[in-house]
Amino acid sequence: MAAVPESRVLTFSVFKWSSYSSTYLPENILVDKPNDQSSRWSSESNYPPQFLILKLERPAIVQSITFGKYEKTHVCNLKKFKVFGGMSEENMTELLSSGLKNDYNKETFTLKHKIDEQMFPCRFVKIVPLMSWGPSFNFSIWYIELHGIEDPDVVQPCLNWYSKYREQEAIRLCLKHFRQHNYTEAFESLQKKTRIALEHPMLTHLHDCLVLQGDFDACEELIDKAVRDGLFNQYISQQEYKPRWSQIIPKCNKGTSSQEISRDDMNSDADDNRPGMRGGHQMVIDVQTETVYLFGGWDGTQDLADFWAYSVQENQWACISRDTEKESGPSARSCHKMCIDSQRRQIYTLGRYLDSSVRNSKSLKSDFYRYDINANTWTLLSEDTSADGGPKLVFDHQMCMDSEKHMIYTFGGRILTCNGSVEDSRTSEPQFSGLYAYHCQAGTWSLLREDSCNAGPEDIQSRIGHCMLFHTRNRCLYVFGGQRSKTYLNDFFSYDVDGDHVEIISDGTKKDSGMVPMTGFTQRATIDPELNEIHVLSGLSKDKDKREENVRNSFWIYDIARNNWSCVYKNDQAVKENPSKTLQEEEPCPRFAHQLVYDEMHKVHYLFGGNPGKSCSPKMRLDDFWSLKLCRPSKEYLLRHCRYLIRKYRFEEKAQSEPLNALKYLQNDLSLTVDHTDPDETKEFQLLPTALFKSSSDFIPLGLVTGAAV
Repeated sequence: MAAVPESRVLTFSVFKWSSYSSTYLPENILVDKPNDQSSRWSSESNYPPQFLILKLERPAIVQSITFGKYEKTHVCNLKKFKVFGGMSEENMTELLSSGLKNDYNKETFTLKHKIDEQMFPCRFVKIVPLMSWGPSFNFSIWYIELHGIEDPDVVQPCLNWYSKYREQEAIRLCLKHFRQHNYTEAFESLQKKTRIALEHPMLTHLHDCLVLQGDFDACEELIDKAVRDGLFNQYISQQEYKPRWSQIIPKCNKGTSSQEISRDDMNSDADDNRPGMRGGHQMVIDVQTETVYLFGGWDGTQDLADFWAYSVQENQWACISRDTEKESGPSARSCHKMCIDSQRRQIYTLGRYLDSSVRNSKSLKSDFYRYDINANTWTLLSEDTSADGGPKLVFDHQMCMDSEKHMIYTFGGRILTCNGSVEDSRTSEPQFSGLYAYHCQAGTWSLLREDSCNAGPEDIQSRIGHCMLFHTRNRCLYVFGGQRSKTYLNDFFSYDVDGDHVEIISDGTKKDSGMVPMTGFTQRATIDPELNEIHVLSGLSKDKDKREENVRNSFWIYDIARNNWSCVYKNDQAVKENPSKTLQEEEPCPRFAHQLVYDEMHKVHYLFGGNPGKSCSPKMRLDDFWSLKLCRPSKEYLLRHCRYLIRKYRFEEKAQSEPLNALKYLQNDLSLTVDHTDPDETKEFQLLPTALFKSSSDFIPLGLVTGAAV
C-alpha cells in the first residue's frame, strides 16, 4: 500500500464574504502580518450570519486550518467559530467547532476529513464566526492557512468515492421514504435497479415480520437471535453508564458482622476492626487478590502511621501494622503517594506534608520506601531522593507504576522549604516538582521534564492536586487538572513514556462550561486500559471561598479513542451541615482529601474517608467505605425491553377487536416482560388497559407508521 503524501500548505482565494468594514478587506487574510493592526478581515457587524468562503485552487483533502493573530490580545479575536467544507458552496459538512485563545500565538486545528475512515475532498471552505472575545464587537480574522493533500493521485479516488457515497445516501433516503409511505412497487423497483441495501438484512426481515405480516412471534425469535449473535454489543458499548453506589459494612475481626452491633459499638472497636476517620491517606489495590491497602493520613489532630489491608472476598479489614515506623517503615504522614507493582507484589511510598513549625534540614529529607507484601517487610530505598537525583520532599504530587518496565513515574507536587508556611505565598515563591522516572531495578532517578511555565510543545507545567494515570496498553501518562498557587488548571495532556513526547489533548480554554469536570474541585481519577476510559470523581472544593451551598458529587468518563468527556451523573441535592440520612445511604457525601481506587479486572471502584469540609467541625474526618459499579444496559435487559415493545403493539391490536383476549394477554404474556420493581415501568404498564376503552378510530394501523421506526 502506497504511503499517503505529507500534508502541505494549500493555495486558495477568498471566494465570498458576508461583509467587511472600512479597509479591513477579506483578502487581508492571505498575508500574515502580525505587526500590522490593519492586516485583517473585519465584518461590518456581528449580526449573523457573518462568514468567509475560501475556494481552493483545486480539490484537496483539507486536514487542518491555522489562524494567525495580531501581536497583542484583541477584542475582535474569535472566541467561538465553526468551519464547514464541501465540493460546492451550497452543500457543506461541518468540519470543526472550536474557539481561539485571546493571545498572539498561532493556533492550528485538525479538521474532519474522513467519513467511515475514508478521506473526502473539499473545494470550498467556509469560516463562520459566532462570538468575539469582546462583547458586541465585530469579528476579525488576521490570517488563514490551510494544510492538506492535493496530489491528484490521492484526491481523485477520494472524489470518486465521495460522489458515489453521496449518490448511495440519496438513494437510501428515497428507499426509506418509499417504504414509510407504502410505495411498494417504487421501493422494489429502485432497490432492484440500484442493488443498494437500505439497511442490515436483519432489520429488513424484522420489517417484513412486524409491518407486512404482523407475525409477532417471529419478531420475538428474530430479536432473540440478534441478541445471541451479538448485534446489540456495539449499541451497549455506546450507552451511558449508570452509577451504583453501595456502602460497605465490613465484618469484624471477632467474627461478628457489623450489622449485628450498634454504630456506637463499632466506633469503640474501630481501632481493632477497621481504619479510623482520616483524610490525606493513600490507597492502592491488588486486583489479583482483590485486596485494598491503606496507609497513613490525618485524623484532624495528628498524622497516622497505621497500615491496613481490606479483603474484598472476605469483606474484612486487617491491620498489618499499628505503627510502620516501629517496623523499619515510613513515619506517620499525610498527603503522600503510593503505587503498587501487582506483578512483584510490592508497594512504594514517597512524599509527605510537614507543618512549617517542624521543618528543618533533617526533616525536609525525602525518604522513599518499598513494602514487600509476601515478606511483610519495609525497605528504605533512599533517605533523601533529591540527593540521589530524584525529587525533593513534596506533597500532593502523583505517582504511577509501570510494572512491565519496572519503572515509577512521579510528577508535580509542592516542594517543602524552610521559608515559612507553604500557604503564605508572600514569604517565598512556591516551588513545584517536575516529572521524574525511577528505575526500580537499578535504583536510579531520571529527570524527564522540569517545571516550566513556557508554552512550548514539549513543556509541562507542574501543579498540585492533579490526576495522573498510566495506560498500560498505549504506554502513556495522562495528566488532568490541578492547582498552581491560586490558579486552578483545567488542561489535559498525555506523555508518551517510550517516545518522550508530550501531546496536549485540551488546553482547558476551548471547551464549553459543563463539558469537562469542574476546576477547583479535588478530583480523583482512575483508568481502565481495556475499555480505554478514564474515570473522574469530583466532590467538594478545597477552597472555602469557592464552596457553594449546593455542593455535589459528579462522575465523569473520558473516552480516550473518541476524545470525548461525558458526565455519568451529578447530584444536585443540597448538602447541609447535617446531610439527610437518605442521601448518606444512597451515595457518599461530597468531600475532599479522600481516596479512590479501581479494580479494572472486576470493574469496581472503592472510596474511603476524606474531609467533608464542615465549617462547624473543621477537624472532622470520615471513615465511611463505599463501592461503585458503573452499569450499562445488559443483553438480558434489552431483550426483555424489546419483547415488551413487541407485546405492547400486539396487545393494542388485540384491544381493537378482541378486548377480552387482549386483557388475558396483558395479564399473562405482556406482564412477564415488565420489571414490576421499577416504578416507571410499572406506571406505564398500569396505563396500558386504557387501550381497551379506546374506539377503533383512535388506532392507526401498524403498517402505516411502524415502518418509519424500523
